[in-house]
Amino acid sequence: MNKKEYKKRLYDLQVELVKFQRCVIENDLKVCIIFEGRDAAGKDGTIKRFREHLSPREAQVVALGKPSDKDKKSWFFQRYVPHLPSGGEIVFFNRSWYNRAGVEPVMGFCTQKEHERFMHQVGSFENMLVDSGIIFLKYYLDIDKAEQAKRLEERKKDPLKQWKLSPVDAKAQELWDSYSKYRDKMFKQTSFDFAPWYVVHSNHKKTARINVIAHFLSQMDYSNKKEELLKWDKNVVCQFKPKCYENGLIAP
Repeated sequence: MNKKEYKKRLYDLQVELVKFQRCVIENDLKVCIIFEGRDAAGKDGTIKRFREHLSPREAQVVALGKPSDKDKKSWFFQRYVPHLPSGGEIVFFNRSWYNRAGVEPVMGFCTQKEHERFMHQVGSFENMLVDSGIIFLKYYLDIDKAEQAKRLEERKKDPLKQWKLSPVDAKAQELWDSYSKYRDKMFKQTSFDFAPWYVVHSNHKKTARINVIAHFLSQMDYSNKKEELLKWDKNVVCQFKPKCYENGLIAP
């Protein structure tokens, strides 16, 4: 889509997001959205467009840093629990407990035993979240290897994006195949009926943003909802199924 079309669609969808947040606040709903994905896949930009015109007090972004010594001695999920939404709140996790499904085992930040324990426990943890009434969605933004290389190089050259560079980013291309292996395992073992993964083909940032917001709102129930604005492209966002590989929505 061209710039004019993008701005028009984004404006319309952000108006719908404001309507949705009003419903969340008025009804004390609890909303938790996880954004995972490849390094440089566009998580920051997507969350920014979600939150841009929402009341910041009731729409929080959680992007936790390295665990403290105390965190390392605690139950793994414990450091995330205080950041879960209370009534009337929307919480966006920019990476989440799923670090232990991908980044940590790939980079050697956890043991294989710790990784396997996480994979065994995460279903029970998320089932409790959903059973408690939290509206819970998981998005994984995927890009191909060449597009990631291009974006990482742009970060190095752009002085306004230097803060995005990290040691993890530096290894992203070198460890591409290992990330793919753990990503595929995560999809197969943690895309639950009560909390499925939605894969977002994110080679085109603007198209991905529009379709993720439209998809999210299409799943929600709120007053004065304009369904005609919430059409989303299934070739951009799809619930994880093996056909996502066949359709080229997940990079090898």
